[in-house]
Amino acid sequence: MDGGDLEQQRMQHQQWVAMQQYQQQWMAMQYPAMAMQQQMMYNPHYVPYYHHQQEYQHQTQPLLQQQGNQIQSSGEDNRTIWIGDLQQWMDESYVQSCFSQTGEVVSVKIIRNKQTGQSERYGFVEFNSHLAAENVLQSYNGTMMPSAEQPFRLNWATFSTADRRPEAGSDPSIFVGDLATDVTDALLHDTFASRYPSVKSAKVVVDPNTGRSKGYGFVRFGDENEKSNAMNEMNGVYCSSRPMRIGVATPKKPSPLQQYNSQGQSENDSSTTTVFVGGLDSAVTDEELRDSFIPYGEIVSVKIPAGKGCGFVQFVNRSNAEDAIQGLNGAIIGKQKVRLSWGRNPGNKHSRMDHSSQWNGAYYGRQGYNGYGYSGVAYGAPSNGNGTHQQPIS
Repeated sequence: MDGGDLEQQRMQHQQWVAMQQYQQQWMAMQYPAMAMQQQMMYNPHYVPYYHHQQEYQHQTQPLLQQQGNQIQSSGEDNRTIWIGDLQQWMDESYVQSCFSQTGEVVSVKIIRNKQTGQSERYGFVEFNSHLAAENVLQSYNGTMMPSAEQPFRLNWATFSTADRRPEAGSDPSIFVGDLATDVTDALLHDTFASRYPSVKSAKVVVDPNTGRSKGYGFVRFGDENEKSNAMNEMNGVYCSSRPMRIGVATPKKPSPLQQYNSQGQSENDSSTTTVFVGGLDSAVTDEELRDSFIPYGEIVSVKIPAGKGCGFVQFVNRSNAEDAIQGLNGAIIGKQKVRLSWGRNPGNKHSRMDHSSQWNGAYYGRQGYNGYGYSGVAYGAPSNGNGTHQQPIS
């Protein structure tokens, strides 16, 4: 190492010490109890983070290199960064203080569980400009956080906290099904982020009425290759107490024309409570099919037309049918993977013909959360070779 490098490192160390002193003074005013604990642990003149910072930067250099393309490719109008791995006590004021020296912070938002109010351990920081946000990413990512023995984990946000969200689908995402009831956003995020550094966010879909998980969610990535790897590698991996089922999340793009099947049935027909089950094992009975769907709600009827390789399950409530489509699409019933979509109620005024007449006109719709959905697989869709199917995008 030459003299120039040593001098630059010395100056960086001085800047780091100054920043730590400033931030520790602020922390002492905002969190006196925690500051007292820190003073008991360390001599005030000793800054223990500097050497740890060097070691961490050395260890995570490949990670930062992996994220390089992602950072460079962020839109010029994006001025919001994602911050993750937050501890429960790290609130908006603390995160604001971490970046206060930049003088560029516009707003800070910590994401919290709607039911418990507990932090989901990540948030968003908006800056005055794209350049300011980019400078923070380059300077802070991987360095140690003040008054906490852990490094900053930063990335470009997938949307701005100002009302300027990009179109859904701008980031590669996957659908995650068969989630255990205790899986939270944070647990789902950590399950994937521990293997794929470009993970930006994770969301478990909950029933707005009960606050309970619907058993599925979505994970967003910053890198297409990592998303593809997760599709191949995470199917069947346990999250909490159950193995996950992975599928492709496709953007829900509004269309000026509604999609109809050959009987004129709209995907958005709010009266429909019947689920079409395609690719059904011929050995499956009505009772076995009912047993697969009964966990999702009260069932009116189950029908398996002879020799058609399909079935129909009618629920009392449409919301239960939606949950069943999300939870069982692609699941194994009998010995075959089934494909689910909306059917038509037998009492539909357009036609009172038998359920089996819907077979040829069935279509495969999309359901979703915040702009993302899980497409049903069209009959004969090609396999991608790993046991899952490529999802058609319309």
